[in-house]
Amino acid sequence: MKLENSSGSGRVFRRCVAALALAATLPAAHAAVPGMRGVEHFGFTVPNAQQAVDFFVGVMGCKAFFTIGPFGPFKDDWMKENLNVNPRAEIPVAHLVRCNNGTNFEIFEYTSPDQRKQGPKNSDIGGHHIAFYVDDMKAAMADMKAKGVKFLGEPHLFADGPLKGLTWIYFMSPWGMQLELVSAPDGRAYELTTSERLWDPRK
Repeated sequence: MKLENSSGSGRVFRRCVAALALAATLPAAHAAVPGMRGVEHFGFTVPNAQQAVDFFVGVMGCKAFFTIGPFGPFKDDWMKENLNVNPRAEIPVAHLVRCNNGTNFEIFEYTSPDQRKQGPKNSDIGGHHIAFYVDDMKAAMADMKAKGVKFLGEPHLFADGPLKGLTWIYFMSPWGMQLELVSAPDGRAYELTTSERLWDPRK
């Protein structure tokens, strides 16, 4: 599998890509949970919820809907029993945001006696990133750079394999969360081999 414009970091990323490539060749799984329709939201915790909402709305073009909370403090173990966090943890606020034709974000701000301030790297257990599809990679990057967004390296194009035709690049949020832009205006190679499709925000 080739990645054009790849660097040393690209070699590390290719290991993750190998897993994706394998998954793309497997038969579609049928939902085991009755009535399961799909992913309703993706929740994550940030240092400052309003800062995150301002970024997703002001830079990425998402729409803020409403807030919930606060939750806590509780004198019992409700937080541990229901959310698997420290019993004395509190949630001052959580924001619900939607990014165009995609899933919802539930953006939490927590306080907790044992809170870790450093987010996970992609190589850590629990490491993650969110990818945004754009129609025009160059135009999107130019707009985001003008708004102060930091990109990691240059765009990379998959030159072969199931994701051939996909261009990607990572970028960082102001609080250090890893995010990604992807674009495949002419489709991806796997689409020529099966009638099944990965979820696509263009559809």
